[in-house]
Amino acid sequence: MATQNSQIYHENQSLQFCLLHTLNSLFQQKDAFNRATLNSISEKLALDDNSNTDTWTPLSLIFKPHHNVLTGNYDVNVLIAALEDRGKSVIWHDRRNGVSSIDLDAPQDVLMGIVLNVPVRRFAGIWKSRHWVALRKIDGVWYNLDSDLHAPQRFRDIQKVREFLGSTIGHGGEVLLVMNQKQ
Repeated sequence: MATQNSQIYHENQSLQFCLLHTLNSLFQQKDAFNRATLNSISEKLALDDNSNTDTWTPLSLIFKPHHNVLTGNYDVNVLIAALEDRGKSVIWHDRRNGVSSIDLDAPQDVLMGIVLNVPVRRFAGIWKSRHWVALRKIDGVWYNLDSDLHAPQRFRDIQKVREFLGSTIGHGGEVLLVMNQKQ
């Protein structure tokens, strides 16, 4: 389910398709990406790295090297390939540099947004997984476009974004900067 909140596009979580929701929210467009596109990218990556030829089992039909066919959980390689296909680049933020090294005031033609990969526990803590989240500056305001949220969450100011990113890193999250090619 997608929502428009004051012209802000946001998708709600479905199964483990958080990467799909993250990309569509990041691009602020319904169907900027779809399951077929991400599955195709995943399959191409699997062919390129030949990782499934020596260790094939019947479960290989479900648990692909770069995604889970049943739940839709995609890995970082799919994210990077999808963004590069759209002329973007991804910079993995070095946590040793702290969040103050991220230029949150960079123009949108330089910094498109931020993608987070955070650890999550579901089903009373039994299921441990990771979750993709998009942050994007829209009309000069940063928003958390997490598909687990009912609606986009506006950050009050840049300091709140930095605090959120610091907390994310402190809890084992990864920060990826999505850059437009003009850097």
